[in-house]
Amino acid sequence: MKAARATRSGVTRITVGLAAGLASTLAWASEPVRWQLNMPEGVTRTAENAYEMHMLMLYICIGIGLIVFGAMGYAMFKFRKSKGAVPDTGFTHSTKLEVIWTVVPVLILVVMAWPATVKVMEQYETKGHEMTVKVTGYQWMWRYEIVGEDVNFISRLDRESDRIRQSGERPTAETAPHYLREVDRVLVLPTETKIRFVITADDVIHAWWVPALGWKQDAIPGIINEAWTEIREPGTYRGVCAELCGKDHGFMPIVVKAVPRAEYEAWLSAQKSGDLAEAARIAATAPADAGGEG
Repeated sequence: MKAARATRSGVTRITVGLAAGLASTLAWASEPVRWQLNMPEGVTRTAENAYEMHMLMLYICIGIGLIVFGAMGYAMFKFRKSKGAVPDTGFTHSTKLEVIWTVVPVLILVVMAWPATVKVMEQYETKGHEMTVKVTGYQWMWRYEIVGEDVNFISRLDRESDRIRQSGERPTAETAPHYLREVDRVLVLPTETKIRFVITADDVIHAWWVPALGWKQDAIPGIINEAWTEIREPGTYRGVCAELCGKDHGFMPIVVKAVPRAEYEAWLSAQKSGDLAEAARIAATAPADAGGEG
């Protein structure tokens, strides 16, 4: 009796444990993190264009896959050997089929290429911009210049992340919540404003990339590349150098803080007057990581 009760007790504990584990798994599965399942939508028109094209291509590929694998499955089931099917040795050529499987893919490519071309052209259309930001890549930091506003500063990895990485200390969420993703001076930009970027480099090839903005642009010595953005939502948007540029390539993060126009003007005034403490305070008012880490 005791052995039976002990066995039942053990089985009960195992069952409860499995049920709890399954419940926690189902709870986790029912609340997925959005970007883990799909491409993030971003916070600009360019990012929206990329997301729309991604979804269009996905639906087209799903449709093609259903047709192709559906036909394969039907053929394997309908014409299997166990039902008496034999290889067709007489069929060698069909002009009609060859025309169909040539014309249909061409039409699909045209359907895919037309909106893609329109959206790519829009990505490089900087007409109507209200301000220009010059970005220059260095080993291993970024220089930002608000053109025409006498604001020019260097942005590099923040001191705490740099200290931790060189000391060998293990970073934690408390000591370094954005380890290697934080900078000493952030780039503050106004929302609902079309901003033109001119991007270059001083030494080697870099690439300025903030995923939430929806584009990535190479920074090449002696060459000026263009891009534009219009951020719709206030927030903190993080990025990185996306071109291998030397031993500290992984330690030149990008932090963009988007704020309403009035707050941006206040930050700009503080930058011009050299009041860096006030500029940092204004930048700190931006919502934390509203657009995700990127």
